Amino acid sequence: MTHPYFEKTRHPRVLAHRGLITAAGEDSGVWENSAAAFAAAHAAGVEYIETDCRVTGDGDVVLFHDATLERLTGDPRAVTEVRTRDLAAMFADHGGLLTVTEALSSFPTARFNIDVKTDAAAEPLGPILADHTHRVLVTSFSDANRRATVSATLRAGAAMRPATSGGTRTIAALRAYSAARLSPARVLQDIDALQIPEKRGALRVLTPSLLRAAHRRGVEVHVWTVNDESTMRRLAALGVDGVVTDRADTALAAFSR
Repeated sequence: MTHPYFEKTRHPRVLAHRGLITAAGEDSGVWENSAAAFAAAHAAGVEYIETDCRVTGDGDVVLFHDATLERLTGDPRAVTEVRTRDLAAMFADHGGLLTVTEALSSFPTARFNIDVKTDAAAEPLGPILADHTHRVLVTSFSDANRRATVSATLRAGAAMRPATSGGTRTIAALRAYSAARLSPARVLQDIDALQIPEKRGALRVLTPSLLRAAHRRGVEVHVWTVNDESTMRRLAALGVDGVVTDRADTALAAFSR
């Protein structure tokens, strides 16, 4: 049965990678995973926003990709060492910091693809996501983090589990099972999507057999991170169900033609 996360939305899916930073946003210094980047994605007509979460020194679950502040701010501290108010001050001139709670309330019609970057985020995410599981997909490179988040959400009283995307071990197992023409039923239990790169180094991750195996189980396949329009069109022609992209505006235009 299709999870409500995928119902009544366009196909192929366009997942705005950490929001959308337009030319105007770049000029004004907007950062990824900021309120302004999400607002730009929403204004462009995006239905799905891909984002990442970590825990601050105060225990708040905020939308931030890296383990440290180095790349965005030049500050070498880990996110876990920084007070939420101090991180918010850094974001103030760059689009605005969001907690997961704030993102869900500020963009009530958006569907969120949340990458759980750390096991510390799993437990506090439970009560935050419990009332929003129809519009949230939980993913992580770590299948353990994904499962822990889903469990915490159900313990918090959620009426249904959020949609989920398999982690690294799930993807590796499916690739092996599909190549050997074995049933992936056990591997894909409670999995709604696979979010994968087309290639990892010399290894081709997206293969026709993987795509067929996923689709036979009703599991969508989304490819990241795709910014070239011709590649978007080629992947859609192969049967891919969506792309994670920095150029959500380009993808929307490409798939509407």
